Amino acid sequence: MKKELLSQIKEPEQIMELGYEELRQLAEEIRGHIINTVVKTGGHLAPSLGVVDLTLALYKVFNFKKDKLIWDVGHQAYAHKIITRGIEKFKTLRQFGGISGFPRIEESPYDFFGVGHSSTSISAALGFAVARDLKGEDYKIVAVIGDGSMTAGMAFEALNHAGDLEKDLIVVLNDNEMSISKSVGALSAFLSRKLADKRFVKFKQDLKRWLKQIPKVGEEILNYARRSEESLKNLFTPGILFEAIGFYYIGPVDGHDIKKMVKVFKQVKEIEKPVLIHVLTKKGKGYPPAEEDPMSFHGIGKLKPINSKKEGPPTYSEVFGKTLCDLAAKDKRIVAITAAMPQGTGLSGFMHQFPERFFDVGICEQHAITFAAGLAAQGYKPVVAIYSTFLQRGYDQVIHDVCLQNLPVVFCLDRSGLVGEDGPTHHGSFDLSFLRVIPNITIMAPKDEGELQNMLYTALLMDAPVAIRYPRGRGKGVELQDSYEKISVPSGEVLKEGDDLLIITIGSMVDYALEAAALAKQRAEINVCVYNSRFIKPLPPELFDIVNNFDKIIIVEENALIGGFSSGILELLNDNNMLSGKRIIRLGIPDRFIEHGTQSQLRSMLGLDSEGIFKKICELAM
Repeated sequence: MKKELLSQIKEPEQIMELGYEELRQLAEEIRGHIINTVVKTGGHLAPSLGVVDLTLALYKVFNFKKDKLIWDVGHQAYAHKIITRGIEKFKTLRQFGGISGFPRIEESPYDFFGVGHSSTSISAALGFAVARDLKGEDYKIVAVIGDGSMTAGMAFEALNHAGDLEKDLIVVLNDNEMSISKSVGALSAFLSRKLADKRFVKFKQDLKRWLKQIPKVGEEILNYARRSEESLKNLFTPGILFEAIGFYYIGPVDGHDIKKMVKVFKQVKEIEKPVLIHVLTKKGKGYPPAEEDPMSFHGIGKLKPINSKKEGPPTYSEVFGKTLCDLAAKDKRIVAITAAMPQGTGLSGFMHQFPERFFDVGICEQHAITFAAGLAAQGYKPVVAIYSTFLQRGYDQVIHDVCLQNLPVVFCLDRSGLVGEDGPTHHGSFDLSFLRVIPNITIMAPKDEGELQNMLYTALLMDAPVAIRYPRGRGKGVELQDSYEKISVPSGEVLKEGDDLLIITIGSMVDYALEAAALAKQRAEINVCVYNSRFIKPLPPELFDIVNNFDKIIIVEENALIGGFSSGILELLNDNNMLSGKRIIRLGIPDRFIEHGTQSQLRSMLGLDSEGIFKKICELAM
């Protein structure tokens, strides 16, 4: 039995001394630890399994105590985390108080740039390259970006700028979707190896300079030579695009052949221009279920036993998807748009049922929103299903292309509030704050899945921009409706009568407020009135009458306190001279980025659960 290698790796630089058989053994050990950990903690399993060999090849060639490695999104960084933190720390992945599921500068000296949203790596790496050259320093910079992240405009903006600056920069494109035949792949690898050779690069540059000096015909000959080279090369490789914007293209290269990748990386180290290495990998490599279904195993929760039954009611995402399908069957103007998240947002059913009205635009949130605006301008009813944290990427388009023109686009904001183990890059902490300030938009938040159905129905009847925000996870278990009711816009509801103090709340916090009110009655004989506002903008007009009856008020939201729901209520009261004599406590997300942990752990920490609200009731009632 072979002795484990991973336990002997105390410093990442030790990988540079390993032979190829040892590297292959280490790759299998790392895959085993990734699988064993992620099935317990949840996380991005399939993408990280696919890049283990690539990660080891990079650590074999580059010294990342000096060189810089910048990941994109971070879905692929688990092998990197094991190498740089050790297996014991990796076992705490995504756990409260443990290490993050994404690269973070404060966690490791080998995490040079924090990530969590896609398509940032090339921009950041170019910033590093320019800083290096301005300082007169000498090191290599490697950005690893997936083919999915390459669909975003930001990646191409960065490529275009990097090609123009001609900086010494290496981009590794990890392509886990393309399949290439064996014969073509072999020839392509041969061409790449030859074209990456330092002597060939120098010869080509010298030849270009010489041809340019020939009067009249030199430039024409050079253009012909360039066309001939590209025609041959791009018969087998997709490099023409990257070459056109100034990158030296190499690939495709087998992303599971460590020896071949090491050879290419060593050659590339000698090229002092922008280089893109196209690497083909298999998502979920080494774990058959993930290899067979990489989409389902892209990001997973803790794996349940095979025979375990589905727990509880459907998720908010599932309820949204089912309801949208019901409504779309009756109205052919309804179209659905997602930015590379059909499963995560609950649109898989719509995609199959109405393929001609379903649009996955890739990781292009800005385009998705303006595309929706164009559809709305032509009489359609576009629904943009998007995670709250990703709507931030298209903020300008929400303002200028949708709301300024008052177009009826419906934004369904999944994963609003605290999402849990994915942490600060994925919490939907800010949507109420950044949407509230925009004219023309109506913002709603349902207390349960039944209210979500009615809000979606109502939004699609409105001739204006609407945002509906709802949390990650399962609903309350209320009975789903077959027919829907239009909600009066704006209107709230008193869910519990009481005369000692008032709780005004919204969305995911409604149940916690009701539970806290029950505790207050049971433990302290305090009678609490609980009001579900339902609307964040505009606020329900009956709030004036309700607030007038109380001088002690608690406002609860799962959003940043700055600029959020409670800020809107305070502004309303202040502008109507209704603050005098009132004691008001606001509960929400404080002015800091909230770490990762389960939703219940984070809500408890911030006092956004029934016990936390109950404590504030007692403080205010004294």
